[in-house]
Amino acid sequence: MYINKMVMAIVAVLMLLGLVPQSDAIISQDAQFKIVTVAKGLGQPWGVGFMPDYSPLITLKSGGLVLIRAKKSITVAGVSPIVSVGQGGLLDILVPADFEKTGWVYFSYSSGPSGSQQTSVAWARLKNWAGSKPRLADWQGIFTGTNTAKGGGHFGSRLVLSPDGYLFITIGERRQRYEAQNPENHFGTVVRIYPDGGIPANNPFAAGQPLDQQGSPDVYSYGHRNAQGAALHPVTGDLWIHEHGPKGGDEINVIKPGVNYGWPIITHGREYSGAKVGEGINAKAGMAQPLLHWTPSIAPSGMAFYTADRFPGWQGDLFVGALAGKHLRRVKLGGPNGDQIIGQEVLLKKRLGRIRDVAQGPDGFLYILTDSKRAELYRLEP
Repeated sequence: MYINKMVMAIVAVLMLLGLVPQSDAIISQDAQFKIVTVAKGLGQPWGVGFMPDYSPLITLKSGGLVLIRAKKSITVAGVSPIVSVGQGGLLDILVPADFEKTGWVYFSYSSGPSGSQQTSVAWARLKNWAGSKPRLADWQGIFTGTNTAKGGGHFGSRLVLSPDGYLFITIGERRQRYEAQNPENHFGTVVRIYPDGGIPANNPFAAGQPLDQQGSPDVYSYGHRNAQGAALHPVTGDLWIHEHGPKGGDEINVIKPGVNYGWPIITHGREYSGAKVGEGINAKAGMAQPLLHWTPSIAPSGMAFYTADRFPGWQGDLFVGALAGKHLRRVKLGGPNGDQIIGQEVLLKKRLGRIRDVAQGPDGFLYILTDSKRAELYRLEP
């Protein structure tokens, strides 16, 4: 750590002297990095995964899928037709660790006719991915949410596959806020299923589980608003999510089975008009408090724990993209299990624009996907 600080101090002096261009050397509290452009001109991307050769695979909200190789975008054929309305469309992507063995890739998306959509998940086999004409085959729906509503708001949705074989899906409450308090449907929930769509018998609302409340057997937690970031903690294995608040009150929550996270009964935010949400309370018995909340809102999207060794000073920290805040938020973590918040740092403020997704690549670098009709994918390197 002392050596890192010395290096940072030397680089800072060189920058002041004009010997290192500021555009090529950006100093964080614990790291020096540069921004490398991986791809340009992406049409409203949403999620990024990585192929075995480290090539990024990116979903486009309009329903497209592109593979990035040598800064060129290769269109992947065979995506099932997607209706993109408002915040809906082709959303997250998950390339599992056993992809080379199975060939399966997972997608979340809005499904149903325009004006009456919900959050769904499918898997498909990606064929010829190393060639010039990659394509999807065997597209199969494995989950369809019951969060059907009009309009194009609050679909979620992020996908996380745990090492013990569970698929987590974050699902928005589609602006039907009070439905988020009903675990018998999927509005404002985290769902846990098996990768083939099966429901684990040890889910909190599954038959035979000791809860005094009825709920859909695939629901894992409820009382959420619109979670667009999710990742597993590298030490505890807990699922962490962040979700959009209204005006203020964006949250990071550590997800536990069967727990009610409060929306809209409790919130640290307010209505967009400035009025109170409901009774205007931010705590109530039986409802979990967030680990962290942001007011004013940063509009978080995408998140990743950094566990590689390219940036030793960032190891174990959480990185969150900010849409409205137009920055990368570093949440510094510490404590015996690395799950205690000890500080925050704002990086790349208004430098890249709105950030939609954040991912640690298999090469150990941190990747940043922006949000616009001509968005870009960046890589942070030492």
